Amino acid sequence: MSNIIEETREKLIEASEVEYKSFNQSLMPGTNLVLGVRMPKVRQIAKEIAKGDFRTYLEEAKVKIGEGSYHEEIMMEGLVIAYAKMELSERFSYLDIFVPKIHNWAVCDCCSNTYKFMDQYQEESFAYIQKYLSSKREYELRFGIVSLLDHFLNETYIDQVLDICHHVRHEGYYVKMAAAWTLSICYVKFPEKTRVLLENNTMDDFTHNKTIQKIRESYRVSKEEKESLNLLKRK
Repeated sequence: MSNIIEETREKLIEASEVEYKSFNQSLMPGTNLVLGVRMPKVRQIAKEIAKGDFRTYLEEAKVKIGEGSYHEEIMMEGLVIAYAKMELSERFSYLDIFVPKIHNWAVCDCCSNTYKFMDQYQEESFAYIQKYLSSKREYELRFGIVSLLDHFLNETYIDQVLDICHHVRHEGYYVKMAAAWTLSICYVKFPEKTRVLLENNTMDDFTHNKTIQKIRESYRVSKEEKESLNLLKRK
């Protein structure tokens, strides 16, 4: 019987750092099971698994990784899905198991950013993430939005991205922040289209104002634009 999950946990424990654990936990409120392994090391181990018997790992991960697992173990599952060579349909089937396990913004964002296959298979991937964009679960919805940010801010999808972010309705803090973050990058890349949305939207005040704040924090936006956008902030 394979012990690949247990062996991987031992590698993570060996690579853990007490001081980094405290720092990492401070960035992820509510995430208590943290070993304290730096991301380059987590990625290195994930790539090693992806080059080997990754299917055995992912099949075991389906049942062995979840509630009660370390933060890094959940991250590892998502990264192996990114790095392993497999057909798109198989990758989606593993994502179906993994995405509901996402428990904080770090796992969501690091894994989403690593899913370069979405850049290669735009149409199929955009269709796939729709179920997460309609999810009521905070981190599933954030995964959908951050996937838009990471892979679909282009001429083909910008209008749909703006419309989706405009109509997101969820009280979760990490959903609202994802929408604001995405819209702020939309503004940098497509200022005219995004400006129209900011002038005529029905988003909640927090998301609207946070979007403007994040745009104004960008070095890629002129001082004049920032001053003009500040006039759109709601009281």
